[in-house]
Amino acid sequence: LPIPPLCLPPGTKQILDLPLHVLDDKKRLIRTFEVCNVAEPGQNNWLRTHFIERHGAHRVHVRVRFSVRDCSSMRAVASSCKETFTLYYHQSEADTASQELPEWREGPWTKVDTIAADESFSQVDSTGKVVKMNVKVRSFGPLTKHGFYLAFQDSGACMSLVAVQVYFYKCPAVVKGFASFPETFAGGERTSLVESPGKCVPNAEETSMTGSPGVRLHCNGEGEWMVAIGRCTCKAGYQPIDEERACQACPLGFFKVSVGDDPCHLCPAHSHAPLPGSSECVCQNHYYRSASDNSDAPCTGIPSAPRDLSYEIVGSNVLLTWRLPKDLGGRKDVFFNVICKVCLAGSSGPCVRCGDSVQFEPRQVGLTESRVQVSNLLARVQYTFEIQAVNLVTELSSEAPHYATINVSTSQSVPSAVPMMHQVSRTTNSITLSWPQPDQPNGIILDYQLRYFDKAEDEGNSFTLTSETNMATISNLSPGKIYAFQVRARTAVGYGPYSGKMYFQTSVGGERSEMVQDRLPLIVGSALGGLAFLVIAGLILVMFWPVSSTAGLGVKYYIDPSTYEDPNEAIREFAKEIDVSFIKIEEVIGSGEFGEVCFGRLKHPGKREYTVAIKTLKSGYTEEQRREFLSEASIMGQFEHPNVIHLEGVVTKSRPVMIVTEFMENGSLDSFLRQKEGQFSVLQLVGMLRGIAAGMHYLSDMNYVHRDLAARNILVNSNLVCKVSDFGLSRFLEDDASNRTYTGAPGCKIPIRWTAPEAVQYRKFTSSSDVWSYGIVMWEVMSYGERPYWDMSNQDVINAIDQDYRLPPPPDCPTVLHLLMLDCWQKERVQRPRFEQIVSALDKMIRKPSALKATGTGSSRPSQPLLSNCPPDFPSLSNAHEWLDAIKMSRYKENFDQAGLITFDVISRMTLE
Repeated sequence: LPIPPLCLPPGTKQILDLPLHVLDDKKRLIRTFEVCNVAEPGQNNWLRTHFIERHGAHRVHVRVRFSVRDCSSMRAVASSCKETFTLYYHQSEADTASQELPEWREGPWTKVDTIAADESFSQVDSTGKVVKMNVKVRSFGPLTKHGFYLAFQDSGACMSLVAVQVYFYKCPAVVKGFASFPETFAGGERTSLVESPGKCVPNAEETSMTGSPGVRLHCNGEGEWMVAIGRCTCKAGYQPIDEERACQACPLGFFKVSVGDDPCHLCPAHSHAPLPGSSECVCQNHYYRSASDNSDAPCTGIPSAPRDLSYEIVGSNVLLTWRLPKDLGGRKDVFFNVICKVCLAGSSGPCVRCGDSVQFEPRQVGLTESRVQVSNLLARVQYTFEIQAVNLVTELSSEAPHYATINVSTSQSVPSAVPMMHQVSRTTNSITLSWPQPDQPNGIILDYQLRYFDKAEDEGNSFTLTSETNMATISNLSPGKIYAFQVRARTAVGYGPYSGKMYFQTSVGGERSEMVQDRLPLIVGSALGGLAFLVIAGLILVMFWPVSSTAGLGVKYYIDPSTYEDPNEAIREFAKEIDVSFIKIEEVIGSGEFGEVCFGRLKHPGKREYTVAIKTLKSGYTEEQRREFLSEASIMGQFEHPNVIHLEGVVTKSRPVMIVTEFMENGSLDSFLRQKEGQFSVLQLVGMLRGIAAGMHYLSDMNYVHRDLAARNILVNSNLVCKVSDFGLSRFLEDDASNRTYTGAPGCKIPIRWTAPEAVQYRKFTSSSDVWSYGIVMWEVMSYGERPYWDMSNQDVINAIDQDYRLPPPPDCPTVLHLLMLDCWQKERVQRPRFEQIVSALDKMIRKPSALKATGTGSSRPSQPLLSNCPPDFPSLSNAHEWLDAIKMSRYKENFDQAGLITFDVISRMTLE
């Protein structure tokens, strides 16, 4: 910036020399403005620039190059000498400055900073002054008028002004993500993000998933683009080129089916793309795509006929088998249909379709295996079977399905299976059974063969007996035993198939013979099987029950109710049943996911009455809803801590089903803070945060991951005690410090604004992800319930966090608290503090409130000064034993002595191991 001719206040002395030629510290000839009126006190000397147009800039940076004479080298004037000068600016719509205006005082001018030299000089040599140059950069804004002046005020220094450079930052025009963004000036504040709308390049379209339309980039205070919101991508039929700067049409024979960044692909088999920019390839003649095929799938044809069709007569049934068609049409989804035709003897007409009495196993249409069994056929009849091969494009083709044909002539058939058996009577050593005739005897039944065996033994140890009637008594059985029975009929052709197994039990000694027509023994057998299952389940539960490595020291871990085979068992173990007559509901105060939330009173016999909160389950619930509703009580009932909501009990034996908890008069923390904005001291807010951290420390030690920690899920009582609540997203965490994660279901809803990035991206929930959420809660508390990230969409939040954007400190937030928030928001979860450390840090702030007075953000951050593992500051304690006594852990004195933990310095370096 060229310096104009000197502008001085009228009536002042010539205290700034006209530009002089001097040598700088590198012996180069330079021009400077100099002043050195240090001998006279009360100096007020000014130098003003010409009018500088801002050209659209919102914030301006000034780089000043200058030298200052060391006052100590001028002892005669040391008392009045100074080594600083002041930089000002003044905005104006036009160049209207004169010798009188703006006035030469601070009023019309805005002070930027008082600038001091890092290095000064004190000696001269024969060639002139030897100076030491200083370079300082200052910035100011926001600027709103057409231009501005700069002014430099000297108050008694011996200095020279060598160069002044005035500049601003802007983000250059750019094409990024298939969108073009114009040149954009940086914002008026150092931390400003100026949003710049983008425009999709030709043949691209917006694919924003943020819920708000538009493609945007943000220009930061140093002229750098960051935090992209939304993006463009190439349309269907167009592919990216030139590093996401342009979209090119797919060439002939290529296609791209959808919007996206994928390249064009060669058309799949039996299809072609007749035009450039095709989004789909057209099928060739006699080839098709089914309704379930994607538009980029190959085109396929119908299958050829099945091969090697054959049959086998099995009793009164016909088993048809075949091989797959030689040509499947290019598809794997081949199915088979069976057409049955009967050709009656003596009939000159064509064969007709078989009646509904003919049965096909497994089915007649849509067979996936190359076999089918046909039953209920007539004896000595000619049948024709057609096996059609079809696939999902057969119905699109004008051609008829290809099929294979075979003729089958049935001879005299064996009888069909006996449908069922009945118990007529039983004794301690015999059972009498009866059964009906087969549905298709296919001749005269000569006799029946009965097979039976002890259910507890191998089927190979079976016995048989023959009966000429459809009733038999089986003797020589053991008392109280369960036996399996099967029966089959015989004609002149042979035996038919055995019936299915049926189970009957002999009576226990002393019972009279019973005439029964039911299947009680079968029920008994099922019950025994169920008992065996319960025993096995019990063994598995014991094997996998969480076991602490510190068993015997009183350590307690949270147990996920879903690990119980019977969820009601978890309710009985962790939640106390309350008689509904002890509860009086007085008022409905809200509604929840499963029903209403009420205010009421609870009075146990012989005890005083007190207020409670009551959640009720709405009528018409399903069993799954009831289980989900009560699971929160199964979780809550395992916790006992002053900063965790307390479960009074449940009502499950009457309607409605209820969960009863302590009543928190001030409701949820976020709405409470919004109602009381500005009414609490910083120390009170820190006290609330300390309570929440203590509750989470307790839950973390229980191996419990909350997953939904937010101010809305913190309840506040009349004494401003905060308690963690809402355990609907809880999950059990395995006791493995190296892998404390939980992978959520793909469709699980996640509170994006409160959730750590690894939990959003990979569904990895840990105590460390709860620490991230706690940092957001800190921000909510210090901003009196402000919405995190304001009106940004969830996708905008994800993008900003991924690019290392973090929430700024709320107004009047102490610096130490914001630094603690930033520690909680470390990208790498292992670098985040533990809740134990957070509680310790907040305790230190409460003990030393002066640390909470500094506000704003500093240029550098300490290396977690608040999170040290040092023991509390007890100046009166002289050794480790006294310290253990003070913290009520005297029982560990011997352990500390054995481990050499004698001094506070050694104790402070203790690790978890």
